[in-house]
Amino acid sequence: MEENTELNPEENNSQETITRVGGMYKDWFLDYASYVILERAVPAIEDGFKPVQRRIMHSLKELDDGRYNKVANIVGHTMQYHPHGDASIGDAMVQIGQKDLLIDTQGNWGNILTGDSAAASRYIEARISKFGLEVVYSPKITEWQLSYDGRKKEPINLPVKFPLLLAQGAEGIAVGLSTKVLPHNFIELIDASIKHLKGKNFTLYPDFPTAGIMDITNYNDGLRGGKIRVRARISQYDKNTLTISEIPFGTNTSSLIDSILKANDKGKIKIKKIEDNTAANVEILVHLPSGISPDKTIDALYAFTACESSISPLACVIEDNKPLFIGVSEMLKRSTDNTLDLLKKELEIQLHELEEQWHFASLERIFIENRIYREIEEEETWEGVISAIDKGLQPHIKHLKRTITEEDIVRLTEIRIKRISKFDIDKAQQKIDALEGDIATVKHHLEHLVDFAIDYFTKLKTTYGKGRERKTEIRIFDDIEASKVVIRNTKLYLNRKEGFVGTSLKRDEYVCDCSDIDDIIVFTATGKMMVTKVDTKTFIGKDIIHVAVFKKKDKRTIYNLIYKDGKGGATYVKRFFVSSITRDKEYDLTNGKPGSFVHYFSANPNGEAEVVTVFLRQVGSIKKLKWDLDFADIMIKGRASKGNIVSKYAVKRIELKEKGVSTLKPRKIWFDETVQRLNVDGRGELLGAFKGEDRLLIITQEGMVKTVTPELTMHFESNIIVLEKWNPKKPISAIYFNGERELYYIKRFVIETEGKEESFIPDNSNSRLEIVSTDWRPVADIEFTKERGKDRKPNLEVDIEEFIAVKGINAIGNQLTKDKVNQINLLEPLPFDEPEELQPEEMEVNDEEDVSEENNSNAKDDDGPTLFDFE
Repeated sequence: MEENTELNPEENNSQETITRVGGMYKDWFLDYASYVILERAVPAIEDGFKPVQRRIMHSLKELDDGRYNKVANIVGHTMQYHPHGDASIGDAMVQIGQKDLLIDTQGNWGNILTGDSAAASRYIEARISKFGLEVVYSPKITEWQLSYDGRKKEPINLPVKFPLLLAQGAEGIAVGLSTKVLPHNFIELIDASIKHLKGKNFTLYPDFPTAGIMDITNYNDGLRGGKIRVRARISQYDKNTLTISEIPFGTNTSSLIDSILKANDKGKIKIKKIEDNTAANVEILVHLPSGISPDKTIDALYAFTACESSISPLACVIEDNKPLFIGVSEMLKRSTDNTLDLLKKELEIQLHELEEQWHFASLERIFIENRIYREIEEEETWEGVISAIDKGLQPHIKHLKRTITEEDIVRLTEIRIKRISKFDIDKAQQKIDALEGDIATVKHHLEHLVDFAIDYFTKLKTTYGKGRERKTEIRIFDDIEASKVVIRNTKLYLNRKEGFVGTSLKRDEYVCDCSDIDDIIVFTATGKMMVTKVDTKTFIGKDIIHVAVFKKKDKRTIYNLIYKDGKGGATYVKRFFVSSITRDKEYDLTNGKPGSFVHYFSANPNGEAEVVTVFLRQVGSIKKLKWDLDFADIMIKGRASKGNIVSKYAVKRIELKEKGVSTLKPRKIWFDETVQRLNVDGRGELLGAFKGEDRLLIITQEGMVKTVTPELTMHFESNIIVLEKWNPKKPISAIYFNGERELYYIKRFVIETEGKEESFIPDNSNSRLEIVSTDWRPVADIEFTKERGKDRKPNLEVDIEEFIAVKGINAIGNQLTKDKVNQINLLEPLPFDEPEELQPEEMEVNDEEDVSEENNSNAKDDDGPTLFDFE
């Protein structure tokens, strides 16, 4: 220990003693950290095992007799090698068993889907799987070390000939670092190893036993800084029920349901009840109250519950007793190269053993065929016996591949007389020839080692790959705005007299339902506007004339405003939208002069333009005291525009004459197949321009058809084969196989009931839809099956419009043919002059606002556009 140092601080006149700790204490923390990193938490790159896992697999091999062993017995046996108690060994073994790769399990090993734990180790059993026996063990090339107490030998690393770490994944928290290697698909790992051996590039993405959906855009090869997003698979069972059939990795049904209930309690989502029917497969039924949108609820589940989560991988492994951070691609390359090296060592050992067998078989034949054993009859000493045999062999050993050792001669003396008496020269030669063939095969493998390794991986894939196809679907996710999908869980109230808005003013005027994460927009009679967060009570200002929930980037809600420009000033009219602003900042919608006030205001969610009547005061010689003003004649501009003059004279009042219709263009909607969502941003395929009454036509591969009002929150399944703007007059043509009658039928129909999902093929398990067309005059090409002994029947071209008339959706249709059909294809449709849809006069929306914040309050009609970022 070092000497003590005394300090006398002047500020408190007290004596403090600092004792510096040195000597044996100096490295204690470093030693502890190193021990946890190397011996407990982080797997080795050579075999992908943590020490406890390696010792479990070694114990399983020692106990292996082909039958199941009690896990308690295996745990006890492993304690000879692992000095940390039975609990850690049992937990680690259950984790290996649940991955269903290296261990065959029997009994209740828990459920990764529900989170149920395994039964006690005395009740469950295990043995090494056939795959584990093939890829994990090879004692002749294994390096060994003494166990912790020096009584036993254990492997330094097991000779694993497979990218096991990437297949199983690994997670561990050490001192100062952690690791999180995500599991990958068995078949894809083998394919990647083969590509690497062939010198080709490859990519690897995780695959989870819980299935689900995954966005790997930022996976970053599993390195630090990467991130993936995982989602549950949620589908609509009916209009009031959602089904969760797959869950995200890292969750289970219990934690998922808990997160849904918490979100419901907080008012983020609204559900009626949850049923958990999970057994072998996940099945969670989420029942919704009537009137709640299933599509919005799906998005809300992703936004506010564990149905979506992010996982940050961190590929850390141990190499040469040091932590190493590498990507999964490099990890697979190293594993594949290591497998190549292990296969080479096994082949070299096998070649050596075969050559030794050939050598002794040849010596044995020489020894017996030339009766050299008779020459030792007169020898009285052991040395004489050895010498006599050696001398007798010399004339016959020129073809041998190595010199004869004393050990070889000793083995010859151990041959039993019974074997000599029954020795068959032909069988002996056949054995030698077979050994020579085996030696030639092994040498060929060594000369073509890469091809041998490729065949090895291909055999693994063929033998063990069945049922190990990818479970997790890879898809790019759309970003969900929480404010758009949150349930309106509270009510907004307004106190006009005192100028307050909030959720706690329950005695005052009710405005609308809102959520606690919404923003609200407020307008006052003095022409002021403000956007603020929903709160219990917020002061805005007296004379509030309009309050609503604010939608960011909303350019379809149009505000119609008529205001007086200061005392004695003119009256102006303007139309504008508010898409983005600075929160809690007051904006002046007038020209900013003192005494300005609002004559007329309306908020129109779809750009409606009403007609109002303007009444002037009788002043002087004004002739026209009353006229109508149509807002449809006013161009929509930014909120900072001054507007158009209504009158220079004093306005008495303004009255609504008639409500207006939308002056906005029909909204163009696209479908982005990448994220399976609708959008208005121009991504994907244009479906058309939609007015309020227009609907989407959806047809699925299962023969279901329905029409829906297009909403950007809608979810679509991958089985959709038709998604387009619906024309109620255009017939739908379909050719289907009738499973009950075992014949092909053709039908044409129009949809008579909007919004109803209906099947247009018979409800039979063998019935299937072949083709469907929404062309006016489709044409199908029928290719027939060639029958034995007959010429193939020529193709049949069918004009579907001519073949069958339009009937009801439930009609069976007409039989297409009695002959066996090989394939049906759609050809180019016949020409048809589709009637043009008459469009009403439409008004363009100026999509921009003024960019100059300094000139915001004084901007004129001809000023440039302004856009303020929302903060």
